[in-house]
Amino acid sequence: MIASILRAIFKSHPNPDDPVTRSYCGKFSGAVGMGLNLLLFLGKLLAGLISGSVSVMADAVNNLSDASSSVVTLAGFKLAEKPADDGHPYGHARIEYIAGLIVAAMILVIGVELVKSSIEKILHPEPVVFSALTIGILIASILVKLWMAAFNKRLGKAIHSPTLEATAADSRNDVITTAAVLLAGVVGSLTNLHIDGFAGLAVAIFILWSGIGIAKDTIDPLLGAAPDPELVHRIRDQVLSYDKVLGIHDLIVHDYGPGRQFASVHVEMDSHEDPLVCHNIIDDIERDIARELHVQLVVHYDPLVTDDPELNHMRDLITDQLHSIDPRLNLHDFRMVRGPKHANLIFDLVLPFDLKNRQSEIQAAVEQAIACEKHKYYAVITFDDSSFNQ
Repeated sequence: MIASILRAIFKSHPNPDDPVTRSYCGKFSGAVGMGLNLLLFLGKLLAGLISGSVSVMADAVNNLSDASSSVVTLAGFKLAEKPADDGHPYGHARIEYIAGLIVAAMILVIGVELVKSSIEKILHPEPVVFSALTIGILIASILVKLWMAAFNKRLGKAIHSPTLEATAADSRNDVITTAAVLLAGVVGSLTNLHIDGFAGLAVAIFILWSGIGIAKDTIDPLLGAAPDPELVHRIRDQVLSYDKVLGIHDLIVHDYGPGRQFASVHVEMDSHEDPLVCHNIIDDIERDIARELHVQLVVHYDPLVTDDPELNHMRDLITDQLHSIDPRLNLHDFRMVRGPKHANLIFDLVLPFDLKNRQSEIQAAVEQAIACEKHKYYAVITFDDSSFNQ
């Protein structure tokens, strides 16, 4: 059934990376979740009133909260599709992340409330009687939530939506919650053991842990998490595939929410190439990346001298010295400015985060290597952050 629904969705919206497709999927998921959770709330409310079980009532309130979360998800995707304006020139796509954070907050609130009600149940136990109707409603709820978890998980992965994956995790938690409530109620009815409160407490702790994880996953992109390695590799590979491109560096990706990604990169080409030809290639790169990867790319052209024996020798010498320190050390924008008495070797050096405190050591090692040459050289190094050279 899930596969059929997904086929129908992507038949009319074939590109999962298209913002229109993302918005449609998010609103569809929100509407489905809102309807099903309201039905589950009404069913469990009835079961809780019949059985007198506090845990069943709490589970019903949990489903009401899930319905509210679905409304938030629906509103989040709707607001995220608003076009850019003067106040928000990069669009409103990050609202989806905020919606996911609100869902996480609701999960945490429910977890805290379940802890309180479970402790109250442990301190003041009451007999619980589970009828066949109550058991049937809870089993049906488990099946519905299993379906919702699988549906949102697959849909979230298809469109790379942390909000839908958070919703899937919430549905998975509901399965565990309802199963624990059902087990505790049945055991309590058969044995007169008052374990309803203990089961609720264990489930509440699990829900709190899950809520914290979901919050972290949605906060990271808001704070500025590292770009998706797969996207970085796709940009790198595609740019390097163009004729006359010798190399790239300083690839920076800015994420303003799903479907609103911007990037810049320095592209190296032979300095003897016709600048107009290079400019046309750069235009092709920017246009193709925008069409195929939905990333607005700005390319900076770096002319590279390839036929200067002295420059090539010094670049290879310094590269070997750097790799002897750490293979991750890479230089770029290497150029030589010759003077009457010495030459300046000017270049940028990509410095991994864990080597930030070794700049003086690296500078000294480079100067030691070039001091052995017959001409006098000075190394002028600009240390680059590795996050800008993905």
